[in-house]
Amino acid sequence: MIDNIKQNLENHLKEIVRERDPFLSTQGHFYVKEYIRQEFKKWGKLENFEFNYNNKTYENLILNLPSKPNSKSKPPILIGAHFDTVIGSAGADDNGTGIAVLLELARFFYHYPSHYPIRLVAFDLEKYGLVGSSAYADSLKQQKQKIRLMISLEMLGYCNPNPNSQLYPPGINYFYPSTGDFIALIGNLSTIPDLIKISGCIRKKNSPCEWLVVPFGGKIVSDTRRSDHAPFWDNNYKGIMITDTANLRNPNYHKPSDTLDTIDLDFLAGVCYGLATAIQNF
Repeated sequence: MIDNIKQNLENHLKEIVRERDPFLSTQGHFYVKEYIRQEFKKWGKLENFEFNYNNKTYENLILNLPSKPNSKSKPPILIGAHFDTVIGSAGADDNGTGIAVLLELARFFYHYPSHYPIRLVAFDLEKYGLVGSSAYADSLKQQKQKIRLMISLEMLGYCNPNPNSQLYPPGINYFYPSTGDFIALIGNLSTIPDLIKISGCIRKKNSPCEWLVVPFGGKIVSDTRRSDHAPFWDNNYKGIMITDTANLRNPNYHKPSDTLDTIDLDFLAGVCYGLATAIQNF
């Protein structure tokens, strides 16, 4: 199965990896949004969540997948990734890898349902201040909607097996490996059991995994808030960011060199399969 996942992820990345800033690379931005739309439609009914930014309307794309037939009504597990990039970058890792995994999870959970409903969300305008995810998280809170867990997929495919290739915010380096060959899970306090379960499943797929718990919505370690999970933390939802740690490891971050040939597809497939297996057994 993991070979199929790897091939599917590569196929998605070939379509996604292109400049897609929503204002200066509008053609690429539109193409990738429509690619996500068509992929989601293969597995269920697509929903749009519209929001305003600078007097214009943008949208997040949403796919809801049901739980196992014998499961009672439960709140969904929400998994999100942003599809926009910074100006001048094709965004293979940031965040093509997150979107590729999101699309592969759509296929996986269509065929292998979880005990919880799965809600997949492709967020727009992350690079302009988490705009799409903030609007959506605020809306869910206003409607008093419950979520079992929010997972943000934020850069998942860059590895560096060389010693001292991994950097950290001050103080954290004493507790974690100096080699950048692992995937990181970062959650708020209420996610500790989920962090343990997800990390265990990812490690079983031969992908090194480390996890970190941060209190106070991550505000004492600002690097832990740099993705679409942060607005969910701020609205008191359980949330986890899954990441290869971005610029703390990847030298191509926000550069034209963030291209498909820099992605470790075996590592990415292991993360995807481990995450899918963990969620399926929640």
